[in-house]
Amino acid sequence: MEKHHFLAFDIGATSGRSILATLADGKITMKELTRFPNQIIQVHGKYYWDILALYSALVSGMEAASKENVPIDAIGIDTWGVDFVLLGDDGAVVGAPRAYRDPYTNGIPEKFFQLIPQKKVYELTGIQIMNFNTLYQLFAASREQFSALRAAKDLLFMPDALSYLLTGKKICEYTIASTSQLLNPRTRQFDQALMSAANIKQSLMQPLVNPGTVVGYLTDELAASTGLGKVAVVTVAGHDTASAVAAVPSENERFAYLSSGTWSLMGIEVNEPIISTESYNLNFTNEGGVEGTIRFMKNITGMWLLEECRKEWTKDGRKHTYAEIIQLADSAAPFQLFVDPDDPSFANPPSMTEAIAAYCRNTGQQAPVSDGEFARCIFDSLAMKYNDVLKKMMQLAPFAIEKLHVIGGGSQNGLLNRLTASVTGIPVIAGPSEATAIGNVMLQARGLGVVDSLREMREIIKHSVTPVVYLPQDTQKSTYSYKKFTEIIH
Repeated sequence: MEKHHFLAFDIGATSGRSILATLADGKITMKELTRFPNQIIQVHGKYYWDILALYSALVSGMEAASKENVPIDAIGIDTWGVDFVLLGDDGAVVGAPRAYRDPYTNGIPEKFFQLIPQKKVYELTGIQIMNFNTLYQLFAASREQFSALRAAKDLLFMPDALSYLLTGKKICEYTIASTSQLLNPRTRQFDQALMSAANIKQSLMQPLVNPGTVVGYLTDELAASTGLGKVAVVTVAGHDTASAVAAVPSENERFAYLSSGTWSLMGIEVNEPIISTESYNLNFTNEGGVEGTIRFMKNITGMWLLEECRKEWTKDGRKHTYAEIIQLADSAAPFQLFVDPDDPSFANPPSMTEAIAAYCRNTGQQAPVSDGEFARCIFDSLAMKYNDVLKKMMQLAPFAIEKLHVIGGGSQNGLLNRLTASVTGIPVIAGPSEATAIGNVMLQARGLGVVDSLREMREIIKHSVTPVVYLPQDTQKSTYSYKKFTEIIH
C-alpha cells in the first residue's frame, strides 16, 4: 500500500486535537500535533461556543502539520453533535453559536409537544428525547426571537461550519445531521412538519452528503498561509461517535459498543432504524452511521461528572492525574455509594461534588468524603448504568450481543472496564482509545479511494491496535450491587 498522510481534527465539548496520521503497509500510525481548549463562554445568562477560536486552532494545527514536511492528502473534522452555526446573506458567521448546555431549552420539549405529540416526534425521527437536541434549540431560539436566527440565511452543524471556514463550501454531513432530531431516518431527509412546527425555514438547511465525500479544497489564502497547499477537505463521520464506531475492531456484527468520554454512548450497529413502542418507552435513539448503517444507542452522562469534580479538586490545590484518580478510587470500598449519572441535577451544577453528595443524602446514603470515594462512586455508578442500558438494549437487538467494545479515552480506565465486565457478565474489549481520530482518518482514506469499505477499514484497524480484554469476575457480588443500584435510582 502506498504511503498516505492525513490530518484529523477531533474536537470534543471540552478540548480538541490535531493529529497527523500515516497509512502504510496496511497499518495506521498517529502523532498528536496540537491540543487546544474548547470552552463554553457565558454572557448575560446565555452559553456560547467560540467558533473563531476553534478556526484559529485549526489553522495552528495545519501550520504544525506543514512543519512535519510530509505531503498531506486530506483533512477531516469531527465534533460533538446537535450544535450549529448560523451564516448571514454574505456568508459571514452571525453571532456566536449557542452551546447545548445553555438553559434556554429547559422545558422547551414539553412546549413543542403541544404542537406535535412526543410519541409522534419519536416516530418521525427515532431520536432520544433530550432537551438540547437541535430541534428544541431552534424552537427555543425562535420563541425568544434570537437575533442571529432572525438574520440567518444558512445553518451549518459544527463540523460542517468548520469545513466551510476552510473551504468556503456549504454542505450537511449525514451523521451529524442525524443527531438533530430534524431528520427522518427512513427517508434520510429533514422533516418538513417538524421544521414548520419549530418555525424554522427549510431553506436554512444544506444538501446532505455521506461520510467520505470531498467537500472542497483549502482556500487559496489558507493554502498559502499554512504551507499545506490545496489540500482536500473530506467529510468524515462528522459526529465524533459515528467516527469512533467506524473504528471498532469487531470480528462480526454481534457486538455492542461504548464510546466513553465526557458522554458515554452505548449502542449497536444495525441496518435499519429500530422505532417501536418499546424503543420509545426506553428512550433509545437512532443516529446515522457509515455505509448507511444506523447507530441504535442511548446517550449516558459519562466522565462529565469526574471532569467537573477534578476542576474543583484542582481549584482546591489537589491536582490529581487521571492515573492517580483511578488508584484513589481502586483503594476506596467498592459498591458503597451510587448515583444516577443521568439525573438532571448533574447537568451543569455550580458544584459537582456537592451535587453528588446531595444526591446520596437524598437517597438515604452517606455522602462521599474523600476524592477517592467520589471517584469510586462515579465509576461504580457508571458501570451499573452501563449494565442497565445494556440489558434493555439486549431486549431490542436483532442479534445476540456477545461482546462490549469500549472505545475512546475511557477505554484506558482499567478499573471501570473491569467493573463493567463483571456487572454486565460479558467480555469487555477495551480500545482503541483513539477511536474517533482513527475513524476520522480512515474515512478520509475512503473518501480518496485508498480503502473501499467499512470492513476493509476495520481490518486495517485490527492490525494497527492491540485491545485489552476484560473478562467477568465476581459476578454474584456485582449482581447484588446492581439490584441495590436500581433501587436507589428508581
